[in-house]
Amino acid sequence: MKMKNKARLICQVSAAAALVLAGNAMADEAFSSDSKWMTGDWGGERTKLIEQGIDIKMDYVGEVGGNLHGGFNDDKTARYSDQFGLGAALDLQKLLGWDNTQAKIQLTNRNGENISNDRIGDPRAGTLSSSQEVYGRGHMVRLTQLWIQHQFFDNKLDVKAGYFGEGEDFNTFPCEFQNLAFCGSQVGNWATNIWYNWPVSQAALRIKYNINDELYAQIGAYNQNPSQLEHGNGFKLSGSGTAGTVLPVELVWSPKVNSLPGEYRVGYYKSTAPADDVLEDDNGQNAATSGNPYRVHDSKHGYWFVAQQQLTSHNGDASRGLNIAANATFHDKDTNFIDNYQSLMFVYKGPFDARPKDDVGIGFARIHVNDDVKKNAELVNASNGVSDYDNPVFSPIRETEYNYEINYGFHVTNWLTVRPNLQYITHPGGVDEVDNALVAGLKIQSVF
Repeated sequence: MKMKNKARLICQVSAAAALVLAGNAMADEAFSSDSKWMTGDWGGERTKLIEQGIDIKMDYVGEVGGNLHGGFNDDKTARYSDQFGLGAALDLQKLLGWDNTQAKIQLTNRNGENISNDRIGDPRAGTLSSSQEVYGRGHMVRLTQLWIQHQFFDNKLDVKAGYFGEGEDFNTFPCEFQNLAFCGSQVGNWATNIWYNWPVSQAALRIKYNINDELYAQIGAYNQNPSQLEHGNGFKLSGSGTAGTVLPVELVWSPKVNSLPGEYRVGYYKSTAPADDVLEDDNGQNAATSGNPYRVHDSKHGYWFVAQQQLTSHNGDASRGLNIAANATFHDKDTNFIDNYQSLMFVYKGPFDARPKDDVGIGFARIHVNDDVKKNAELVNASNGVSDYDNPVFSPIRETEYNYEINYGFHVTNWLTVRPNLQYITHPGGVDEVDNALVAGLKIQSVF
């Protein structure tokens, strides 16, 4: 190659590199649409921290719910709830030289109100799901994660210990919808008072064994401590108030179908804490009429199934295409308020060439109240001598609630997604007397 050509090539390469570096510099600036974070790379300091093993996590979720029609109270209004998160993921191999070891600490703060509580559901019965999934567990700061994780035997065995919730590893599911029936670990929503979802943490141990590249099995033990739900106990680390232990087991298969990813989970849980029967006393009679205490069982249990599969790609681009997901949970009929739940969701990622990172979703969910709960309420009403739904003393009869949602996720920037949605709730709270409700929602997700 002649020197002149070499010089021209060097100049061209240098110019291209300069353009790339300039683009990266702009992408790393605060509020750049190409940056992963709203606050940018802090002049390169954030990337340096990650290279050293410290990944700072800051995020925000805000949700609006407005009742457009129906519900228990059709006086139209809107409610807003939100959650701030602050934490750090630590690579302890980089930080301390500990091979195959990671750690995490996470704080969360929730605030606001929920449209489901006083507009959609009868306050005597509430709703089964929630139109604003981010609402709940008190207006307070909580320690949500504090754990260390280590891999043994060429990463075959993975052990995690500390403070975290079951849904972080078991029955896990993404949150691309605003209605609770389509968001996160569903066992935690319906396994009454034993399985605590985000942002509540519990003393916990999880052991996972990788059978092969597509299949693993895991088992866990989680301290069941109702006092951790109380206001002011967001940083409680002691075991006082412990009622028992939640023991989940799960098998997870992650195959490629036509080169497209999928994940299939089947699991079982058992709680060792005492649990009240929903209907009978110790003599097998109806406690509502006998006047005796409800029978106490020495445990409760249930199981679940989760399936997620990408069905199509878009012109060979696997980041775009149609995805399907299904959830089902089944619970102890002697002790659990909800005895079964099912949902089906479709999400199309990258629906338009001009908006390749947007997504559109539609979901359907069914939540069924234990028949014994219905029977117990009927007996309570009979013993109180009331049969009129409008009587304040009347205990509403709850059967099945159906939730539907359609949404569109605008990928505004790499750090901001805005997701308007419409939700329709049939028989809110499972109460036939409550009008079906239409809710307009708006979900905002941002990474700082």
